[in-house]
Amino acid sequence: MKEENSKERERLSFEEALNELDEIVQQLEKDNVSLNRSIELYQRGVELSKKCSDLLEEAELKIKEVQSSMN
Repeated sequence: MKEENSKERERLSFEEALNELDEIVQQLEKDNVSLNRSIELYQRGVELSKKCSDLLEEAELKIKEVQSSMN
């Protein structure tokens, strides 16, 4: 199951991951979410946050490469 989630996470674009993360935040802000569901949402949120961070790092490296190739 974790391997499946990992593969799914790798396929997400930055925008998709960010949108899903936003939806998770909205769900967690609701008062009627059970503790178990909150933990599941939190775990997924951490995965998505890592995905977004990784994609931003990749983008930053690409930008630096382009800038250095122009000099």
